[in-house]
Amino acid sequence: MTRPPMVASQTMISFLKSLGFKKIRQHGSHIFFRHPDGGNAMKKKFKSVYQFKITLKGIKPPVWRRIQVPESYTFWDLHVAIQDAMGWLDYHLHLFEIINPSTGMKEEIGIPDEDFELDRETLPGWDLKIADYFSMDNPKADYQYDFGDNWEHTIELGKIVDREKDVKCPVCIAGKRSCPPEDCGGIWGYQDFLEIIMNPYNKECKETLEWAGGKFDPEDFNIKNVHFDDPDERWETAFR
Repeated sequence: MTRPPMVASQTMISFLKSLGFKKIRQHGSHIFFRHPDGGNAMKKKFKSVYQFKITLKGIKPPVWRRIQVPESYTFWDLHVAIQDAMGWLDYHLHLFEIINPSTGMKEEIGIPDEDFELDRETLPGWDLKIADYFSMDNPKADYQYDFGDNWEHTIELGKIVDREKDVKCPVCIAGKRSCPPEDCGGIWGYQDFLEIIMNPYNKECKETLEWAGGKFDPEDFNIKNVHFDDPDERWETAFR
């Protein structure tokens, strides 16, 4: 779990560190802390599963995935699951936009970064539970990845089901088409990329394919190739 940002105080910092909390990010006089277990014990205890459909905006035919995640997930955990299911590499910042049902106001949830906080404060995703926001009465959110290429996704809660014994979660249960390559320039850059690689007579075809890893099929998606990382391990990699 984390604590809200607080005015920096050496006494407070020392106290939190003595309790096992780790300093993860500082913005001026505000500091974010996180307990080293990340609430992992509590996340393993859940009774319900949330089923989401994630669709990448602006591409036709659509690129989409259907995933199931524990109700105990935070927005950080959901972010990691979306990255892994879609095929992104988590190289860039991300942002959720969703209505807070308790206030009726739209909130931005992600990684607080004062360089990008222009209109509203970005709330730390690892501190907020998806179950406190998503419901069948409030099923939709927007998810933005890579503020440069600006990949926008729609997230829609399809249903909430009881957890089945011995069933793995998170899990990807359906999907279509390949995720675009990282850093290809957004929707328009991706269209240019496809035009180049689909034309073997284009002088840039070979070089562009090599940049993309040697081959790329926009229609390819194999659910067996989806592997989910531990979100707490991803968090440690990102902030250590």
